[in-house]
Amino acid sequence: MIATTSNAIRVDLQLIADLVEPRTRVLDVGCGDGALLDHLYRTKQVDGRGIELSMAGVRAAVSQGLSVIQGDADTDLKDYPSDAFDTVILSQTLQATRDPKGVLTNLLRIGRRAIVSFPNFGHWRNRMQILAQGRMPVTESLSYQWWETPNIHFCTIRDFAELCDSLGITVEKSFTLDTQGRPRQRSVKSAMANIFGVEAVCVLKR
Repeated sequence: MIATTSNAIRVDLQLIADLVEPRTRVLDVGCGDGALLDHLYRTKQVDGRGIELSMAGVRAAVSQGLSVIQGDADTDLKDYPSDAFDTVILSQTLQATRDPKGVLTNLLRIGRRAIVSFPNFGHWRNRMQILAQGRMPVTESLSYQWWETPNIHFCTIRDFAELCDSLGITVEKSFTLDTQGRPRQRSVKSAMANIFGVEAVCVLKR
């Protein structure tokens, strides 16, 4: 399980929050219960909006006074105007989309930059589970059995880097988190990132 900070926000979300500039326009895609949006509103005074697929998440976010609507990243991002936000965030959601390529393209059409985080299927523990057991890995960051997982497009950090290259997207900054939730700045093209990173957090621009 990823560790949390003293104000109960997950470490990966805190890292994302640290990368957001104060008093900017932010869209959080797949915002869940709005924990990150609430944190950004309180600490960075952002003009924040959210989109979330589950009604339970929408209700939880709205109950906190957050501006969140129900929507699907695969189908609804096309309705947002270009350059509507300074930063668009997609946290732990890319692997659950049907069209990751289209979603990334829309993120950087809607926003001046995007911050994307995802679990790294190339982590050494996943590799060892497949090698030793011949089965899909189940870990703290990939905790579902294969038949119940919402994740339909697993990728490694190297896969993500190659997709960005193919779309002409620049990875401005990238970080990996280890099994203890400790972040380290590493290039997405680094073999060390792909082997030892449990999760990646990347800042993207056109």
